[in-house]
Amino acid sequence: MKAKKQQARERHMECHHKLQARIQEAEYTIQEQHLSIEALVEEKASLLQTIQGLQEENCAPAPFDDEWEEEPTEEPEEEGIEDIPIGEGEIVDE
Repeated sequence: MKAKKQQARERHMECHHKLQARIQEAEYTIQEQHLSIEALVEEKASLLQTIQGLQEENCAPAPFDDEWEEEPTEEPEEEGIEDIPIGEGEIVDE
């Protein structure tokens, strides 16, 4: 019985170590992705600044604006009950 418990404990520890290694690998991957995203954000800011500088030099209007104005979408008007004509012979519940 002691041997079985020892084997189960060893298998458990082996699984635990494998899981810890996978978790550590995932954390490294997430950190790398985070650093890549930060670099891309900085590059975007630099490019936008360069574009703005070029536009100012050429007296051009700025096409990039952080505050987009969305046009309101028109929703079709729903037909009300009173708008539907009632034909002869139809049952009307009021």
